[in-house]
Amino acid sequence: MGRVEVFDHTADLGLRIEADDLDDVFRTAAEGLFDVVTADRSTIEPREEEIVELGSDSPAHLLVDWLNELIFRIETRHALYGRFDVSVAPDGRSLTATIAGEPIDPDRHVLDHEVKAATYHGLVLEPAGDSWRAEVIVDI
Repeated sequence: MGRVEVFDHTADLGLRIEADDLDDVFRTAAEGLFDVVTADRSTIEPREEEIVELGSDSPAHLLVDWLNELIFRIETRHALYGRFDVSVAPDGRSLTATIAGEPIDPDRHVLDHEVKAATYHGLVLEPAGDSWRAEVIVDI
């Protein structure tokens, strides 16, 4: 199971991820994103499921595209997500995911940071022995 650590980066925040495999990297990164967006991700109920399909030119760019897709859905659907079932293609250049969440409920969800975008600045996604590590900076 993956692990994510949030670190400060100027006016931004970084996500440092350690995970078992690429699927775990992408799931853990999404969880880390919503740990930044909300004060308590456990308040998000998986009431509605959505399918996400993405492709990119590299695994690292796919990671940024994945996080930006989730940010886009927060903004356009006014929803929060708490469950992420992600399957990354063997070449790391596409994914299919089922995400589950619910509309933002101001009575139950405490929003912590407004995340504007995941960036390419300082982007890292690489194998680390038998696992993977990633670093992504998000603009808040």
